[in-house]
Amino acid sequence: MLARFRRLLPSREQIHGNRWLRWLAPHLSHPRLWHFSRRGVAIGVALGVFFGLLVPIAQIPFAAGMAILLRANVPAAVGSTLVTNPVTFAPIYVLAHRVGASLLGEDKSPPVQAPPGSDPEAIRALGWWRATWDGLLGLGRPLLLGLSIFAVVAGLLTYWGIMLLWRLRTAWNWKRRRKRSSYEP
Repeated sequence: MLARFRRLLPSREQIHGNRWLRWLAPHLSHPRLWHFSRRGVAIGVALGVFFGLLVPIAQIPFAAGMAILLRANVPAAVGSTLVTNPVTFAPIYVLAHRVGASLLGEDKSPPVQAPPGSDPEAIRALGWWRATWDGLLGLGRPLLLGLSIFAVVAGLLTYWGIMLLWRLRTAWNWKRRRKRSSYEP
């Protein structure tokens, strides 16, 4: 599976030859950015999940930039930002808003009221837009708090989960090798 994943990734030469990424070439030449090590992959995936949940726009540049700074695996960081995609975006954001609202004590949203002295016809004509705009403005604090909590918790759990699974897999492989070598005459 790892070989299949590596074939899908662009090579170092392809990235260095890309005119949009050429300015990053000196920073992208470090071998640890492309090596699939336990620490590099764990930090890369944790960064990708963190920025994938926290930042709604430009997740990939943020994750890749931090992966470069921390010398983590860049492909893992970039790929794991897809934790939020068109299928998962709405449920994650709704749940994050609910968590943030409950922590802030804003479980009930106030009804949308018309500004004083406004024309009822204009309110009816623009009512949907006004209600939508007021609703979006009301999402801010609870959504930000919920997404921040999700991003930190998911990033830490992802990091420790990958470290543990990688360690267990390595131990299992060593055990299997020892078992195999003890049977040979």
